[in-house]
Amino acid sequence: MIKALRTPDERFNELPDYNFAPHHMENLRGFDGLRMHYLDEGARNGSVFLCLHGQPTWSYLYRKMIPVFAQAGRVIAPDLFGFGRSDKPVDDEVYTFDFHRNSLLRLIEALDLENITLVCQDWGGLLGLTLPVEFPERFERLIVMNTGIGTGERPLGDGFEAWKLYNRSQPDLAVGALVKRATPILSDDEVMAYDAPFPDVRYKGGVRRFPELVPPAPDAPGAERSRQARDYLRDEWAGKSFMAVGKQDPVITPNAMQALRAQIRGCPEPMLVEDAGHFVQEWGEPVARAALRAFEEPA
Repeated sequence: MIKALRTPDERFNELPDYNFAPHHMENLRGFDGLRMHYLDEGARNGSVFLCLHGQPTWSYLYRKMIPVFAQAGRVIAPDLFGFGRSDKPVDDEVYTFDFHRNSLLRLIEALDLENITLVCQDWGGLLGLTLPVEFPERFERLIVMNTGIGTGERPLGDGFEAWKLYNRSQPDLAVGALVKRATPILSDDEVMAYDAPFPDVRYKGGVRRFPELVPPAPDAPGAERSRQARDYLRDEWAGKSFMAVGKQDPVITPNAMQALRAQIRGCPEPMLVEDAGHFVQEWGEPVARAALRAFEEPA
């Protein structure tokens, strides 16, 4: 049994623009004793918008996009283990690439999700973009924001290495303050909402681990799966795609996103969000509306 902490429910009371009912998945196959939280909004027929957050955020990041997607279908927005309202294993070493990826695969199976539009950014993309190759019959569209595929074939870059060093030096990372630096439009209450899942340093194992999990070499954990996913998306993907890029992101730059676009078969030129940085979802309502309009256009 994995020892884990559970953030008290009262920390999630009255968060701004987050009036969504909580849902919980107990004992996913292979994750006995852990509880995963997810949002489940919108209609139960048609497309499913699977919204995957990254580090150090949680499903709160999607609060501006969920109402738009909920008008077009069903929205599932999970909190990865270690984040949001999901359980948080206390041993940092529990958090691995496959630990997170497998939890998402099992959630898709448990909810029997089909006609999926994958909505992803940051680690939501590093993990999420490896899912269609596993379940090609379940995925039909992609909405991709500042992220990448961790094949381990290229250096991670000075900016990312600097981020890793900083993260290592901050075991009790001030999550809300970090998101605020990248997203100056946040109010103080929104900053507090990003801090809500983490009462103290014991709850931040997932936050500490994610930067270390980006595959730095071809034989690193997750790299082979990522190359398989890259090859599938480049050579076999037949669904529609939409890309939005925060131009102010200093690490995952517009050039990096153009390189990713070249790896997704049929992906059109991205929507450039001039003022957005890494957390593009904070400008998410117009991005979501633009994606839905693009999907309505003839192929």
